[in-house]
Amino acid sequence: MQSGEALGIKPAERLLHVSLAHQTLRLFEGEEITADYAVSTSLRPPSNQKDSLGTPRGLHQIAERIGAGQPPGMVFKGRVATGHHFRELSAEENERNLITTRILWLRGLEPGYNLGGDRDSYDRYIYIHGTNHEDRIGQPASGGCVQLRNLEMVDLFDRVRVGDWVNMVN
Repeated sequence: MQSGEALGIKPAERLLHVSLAHQTLRLFEGEEITADYAVSTSLRPPSNQKDSLGTPRGLHQIAERIGAGQPPGMVFKGRVATGHHFRELSAEENERNLITTRILWLRGLEPGYNLGGDRDSYDRYIYIHGTNHEDRIGQPASGGCVQLRNLEMVDLFDRVRVGDWVNMVN
């Protein structure tokens, strides 16, 4: 993994630090931790490889913020709000990990590691998002994304901006 300086990228005002080992996300503003959340990352080993379903490692940035103003628990399909809260869906639909509340779509910043080719986090649709399985937060449970409790996802979404850095480490 390379530093932002080594990549020629200006440091962002905020950094989200995701620890895959500890299942946590910490928001740094400067050197201060301003928020700390439990998360769920992939059930599979970390991986930057396409179709691995592993949470990618390395330096990323928030490329897109999706879902502002939607109620907590709103289900998204194809990054579009469906108009339904996950509790309105069938038990069968709720067995899956749904994308709920808000989406922070990530773009890798390290060419050949998490940017480009078959290792591109953006093309893999790697998000930070809410979940319909809040009881699984704090343990690996996702298909590669970083999942938060819905109200915490709203809080995080309101604190961050496009261009903020996300560093995902073991």
